[in-house]
Amino acid sequence: MEDYRELKEVIDQIELVDAHAHNIVALDSSFPFIGTFSEATGDALSFAPHCFSFKRNLREVAQLYGTEVTLEAIEEHRKTSGLDYFTSKCFKEARISALLIDDGLKLDKKHDIEWHKSFVPFVDRVLRIETLAEEILDEESPPDASSWTLDSFTKTFVERLNSYPFCLVSKEVAEKGLVEVLQAGKPVRIGNKALIDYILTRSLEVAEHCDLPLQIHTGFGDRDLDLRLANPLHLRTLLEDKRFAKCRIVLLHASYPFSKEASFLASVYPQVYLDFGLAVPKLSVHGMVSSVKELLDLASTKKVMFSTDGYASPETYYLGAKKAREVIFLVLREACASGDLSLTEAIDAAKDIFSRNAIGFYKLNIDTDSSSPPSRISSKSEMKEPDVQEDSSSFVRIILVDTSGQHRCRAVQAQRFNKSVSKNGVGLPHAVMGMPSFTDSPAEETKLTGVGEVRLVPDLSTKRTIPWTKQESMVLADMLVKSGEAWEYCPRETLRRVTKVLKDEFDLVMNAGFENEFYLLKNVVREGKEEYVPFESFGPYCSSSSFDAASPIFHDIVPALESLNIVVEQFHAEAGKGQFEVSLGYTVASNAADNLVYTREVIRSVARKHGLLATFVPKYDLCDIGSGSHVHLSLSKNGENVFPASDKSSAHGMSTIGEEFMAGVLFHLPSILAVIAPLPNSYDRLQPNTWSGAFHCWGKENREAAIRTASPPGAPDGLVTNFEIKSFDGTANPHFGLAVIMAAGIDGLRRHLQLPEPIDVNPADVAAKLKRLPESLSEAVDALDKDQVLHELLGQKVLVAIKGVRKAEVEYYSKNPDASKQLIHRY
Repeated sequence: MEDYRELKEVIDQIELVDAHAHNIVALDSSFPFIGTFSEATGDALSFAPHCFSFKRNLREVAQLYGTEVTLEAIEEHRKTSGLDYFTSKCFKEARISALLIDDGLKLDKKHDIEWHKSFVPFVDRVLRIETLAEEILDEESPPDASSWTLDSFTKTFVERLNSYPFCLVSKEVAEKGLVEVLQAGKPVRIGNKALIDYILTRSLEVAEHCDLPLQIHTGFGDRDLDLRLANPLHLRTLLEDKRFAKCRIVLLHASYPFSKEASFLASVYPQVYLDFGLAVPKLSVHGMVSSVKELLDLASTKKVMFSTDGYASPETYYLGAKKAREVIFLVLREACASGDLSLTEAIDAAKDIFSRNAIGFYKLNIDTDSSSPPSRISSKSEMKEPDVQEDSSSFVRIILVDTSGQHRCRAVQAQRFNKSVSKNGVGLPHAVMGMPSFTDSPAEETKLTGVGEVRLVPDLSTKRTIPWTKQESMVLADMLVKSGEAWEYCPRETLRRVTKVLKDEFDLVMNAGFENEFYLLKNVVREGKEEYVPFESFGPYCSSSSFDAASPIFHDIVPALESLNIVVEQFHAEAGKGQFEVSLGYTVASNAADNLVYTREVIRSVARKHGLLATFVPKYDLCDIGSGSHVHLSLSKNGENVFPASDKSSAHGMSTIGEEFMAGVLFHLPSILAVIAPLPNSYDRLQPNTWSGAFHCWGKENREAAIRTASPPGAPDGLVTNFEIKSFDGTANPHFGLAVIMAAGIDGLRRHLQLPEPIDVNPADVAAKLKRLPESLSEAVDALDKDQVLHELLGQKVLVAIKGVRKAEVEYYSKNPDASKQLIHRY
């Protein structure tokens, strides 16, 4: 499965070439700051604060400045900080490295192009041809308008065009248009279509001769336009004129609401390119995403560009750049998930859209090696991963999770990491993937020994600054035999491999969200012996007093997770003494597994910082409640959840796809347990009447069933959005766990399996009619040993290693039952 965090990080780092924007005005200009958030003017502005985009953009700017979310607070900040300061802040955050300014927009007290060079390394001009024509008619036409002919105007206009480092309209028609415009008086506003067409075609002639590109406003953007005539399809006659076949033309504003039409033109006319500035950020999120998707339906990613269309205030540049990155990430991520693009192709497309296409289209001579002023653009080099400060005290932890679910890491100095380890990795003995929980020697039946080594190669898309120590970073790693070739025991590769089968055969993506239960323990000395006990023991399930006790810890845990781009949906006290739960956001399976690894790292490390020990052991105390890592699952196609039925006629509220997939998981659940409940201790937890799922059944919103279908708030009545597996616990390798669940679901889809009737009571009350799930790890391993479908989909060698480790666990803990008490230090 492709990891979209790499795509997001690349998009966030790209230096934008902003090829269409307007001047910034002074603070004391007549431009109303509220205009930053809306295209409306005059009385229409009073309605602007109630638009989706206005509310969203106001929050974005308030967050940027650290003010309250009000116009008044932001305006006060602007006044006190000064124009140069907040302009610099906006451009820095927007990461704009090149700026082409259309200075034809009429604004009072606007700063000239030279002023903008203080904030952007490369600044140049876009000439607005209708403004040039209006200036000529305003400033140079004689008092007697009748003596100003089309020929004299054309001569002056072309001379002026040619002085800056282009006819589909007959001369007679254009002449009448000129007379009409002049008779309307000054200041001149050219609204006559015939004259506009004439000016456009003469400009095209100059552009063709001088090899200059032409920007054309299409779609929305000006209040006085007739939107019916702003459809870019009206340009077809011009585009098919052989005289202008080689003139590069870019259609601005995403041609909204005619984005599909613009996409068609770009696909059939080689000279047509597209720019989606103004549509981003002026539309709602849905509108922005839909518009960009429509542009890319037919148009090549080599022909789509972004400009902020910023004007008057620097905040418009910032908002455009910020939302464009978010929108392009959403669009390209979905393109990857639906199979249109690979991750590599999506990253390449992002670089084209934000930088390279504009550099080529406008033929910008940007010196990437110049140091005065330094341009931050490099269309040839790869983006450098963000890193902590590189000195001898900075380290990078390279993290893996082994077959027994234990987290392990290698650490190297940041300088060495960036110089060689980031590409070449570090060595890893084969034996590591054969080690059980009780020893650092490989289990014999895994067939893995101290002979042989693979490369533990960092996945740079997962590299993060460690929140609890800013001097270090951490990164997840893949196991490679050699460059580009994954080792078949690699957990992350196993999940990718199974994910590809689901995508290739059924065009589906599995999504997952984990609930993490854990105990917080404190060290005490009793009768001269150290032992770990719950750090508090006074609160029941969802106890506010227990939460109060743990609140200082969560004030560190939640921000740390959010800094790693991990969404925390909720957290609360669980039923055990000192037990808590953190529920994570929903995402594609590979991201969910990676997030779970980092979540465990954060919780354990923050607890240690507070002098406590956090443990995810399934049954820390045989007399108390167990801890699980329940996982919620669904399927999506083209970014849409396909698990619910299309209407309420379904018997179970699930689509056929959803039912078949879940039926496969239920069918293979005894085998799956050997992977997702990997310790003998896991089965001490999987008992009746403990909400852990002890019986082989499913139920609707039945928390005693092993598999529970869920209809959260907001879902239509009777429709199921996802299902939950209760048996998954915190000692499982999450990549192996999700891979085996997905493999079972694939079998259900292949064989069109159907679900039995749901159990709508406590399964223990009808135990005589139901089968127990494996009551021990040895039973689960026996089931897995016989499950040829899972062997085929996960890989024979991986299953041999998993079963070998599990059998070693069974043997050891059966002989050393007290040893399980030490598991709190391993998990």
